[in-house]
Amino acid sequence: MNPFGKLSMLFSDAALRNRLLFVAGALAVTRVLASIPIPGIDAAQLSLFLANNQFFGLLNLFSGGGLSNLSLVMLGVGPYITASIVMQLMTLMVPRLKAMYQEEGEAGRAKFSQYTRFLTLPLAVLQGISFLIILERQGVLPALTPMQFGINLVTIVAGSMLLMWIGELISEYGLGNGVSIVIFAGIVAGLPAAISQTLFAFEASQIPMYLMFVAAAMVVIAAVVTITEAERPVPVTYAKRVRGMKFFGGASTYLPLRLNQAGVIPIIFALSFLLLPQMFGTFFQASTVPWLASLANITLGFVANQWLYGSVYFLLVFMFTYFYTAVTFEPNSISENLQRNGAFIPGVRPGPSTSEHLARTITRITFVGALFLGIIAVMPLIVQNLTGIQNLAIGGTGLLIVVSVILDLTRRIDAQISIREY
Repeated sequence: MNPFGKLSMLFSDAALRNRLLFVAGALAVTRVLASIPIPGIDAAQLSLFLANNQFFGLLNLFSGGGLSNLSLVMLGVGPYITASIVMQLMTLMVPRLKAMYQEEGEAGRAKFSQYTRFLTLPLAVLQGISFLIILERQGVLPALTPMQFGINLVTIVAGSMLLMWIGELISEYGLGNGVSIVIFAGIVAGLPAAISQTLFAFEASQIPMYLMFVAAAMVVIAAVVTITEAERPVPVTYAKRVRGMKFFGGASTYLPLRLNQAGVIPIIFALSFLLLPQMFGTFFQASTVPWLASLANITLGFVANQWLYGSVYFLLVFMFTYFYTAVTFEPNSISENLQRNGAFIPGVRPGPSTSEHLARTITRITFVGALFLGIIAVMPLIVQNLTGIQNLAIGGTGLLIVVSVILDLTRRIDAQISIREY
């Protein structure tokens, strides 16, 4: 079907149109929530604080843009993402959780998601307390009474849980991954402000630099699309079987293994881990305990060292790509399914040999995907240090999320159209 035919079906089919309208409506609600600030904010001090703090600039990604004005959803989906990371790590240590996530089907995954939601609440409370204390110490918020502190804490924790719920509703009743779409909406909503700031600080002498940046952005977008869509086909042959007087099987197909199985998740995981030491340093920098204040200053010194920070960021993205691929891709299960259906990989014995072959293959191709994700993640930091343009600090991460979400959404829309076409 040509693109115009797909576009026509997109709006003519009631069910598909309702899904898209639900996503649009849900995102509109998140933007309204992100524009309502909590009471008592010093706007001038907030602008100064955010301009000098890359840590909160990264957190603004997870809040869907809600942190830039300390809105009701200033915590964003950060607590939910942190809870997801903890639960994924727990699957490696608790066999019962691993079986629930990988072997019990939809019912097991629903229970696993429920545990993730339960864990999100205490993490949101802890992050909310830390944020409010940090902002109070920085003069962004006035000195709060216990009652005011409690009201603000309940408000922002409820906002985070509401945003998590909206994201899950998008996943269930809309199209795509709801949490990723919420983050995507926050990045896109911040583009006009970022562009205006760049134009305001524009200098004629920097025209070649800006042209180089635009060209690099085009190359990065093309590379992201290529790597995201790249597959390693593993040939699979179905053995011939006789039932009655008929022959079945004998067909040849392939098992597609994506070069980047993990998508944008490793970037989000790595950012979540890097935010923890930054939060610790900012929180305890003014501590009256000497050794604690000294440790906090050392931590902030590490964050301020862009090359060291970028190296750790690269390694975390690289490792999390392998980790998430290991959690989501189970070669033993695939080998068992192939053997159960009378299929085999030519030249490889069924059973453990097939599992080992798939594990070796996915390890090799994941190296390329992990290396690519790591380079894309730290590229903005390198460009920022070389050019001195501060607005590029989170551009690479944001660009990767935006392109990946658009590709995933396009793929899901094509799948829905194909179902209705046949």
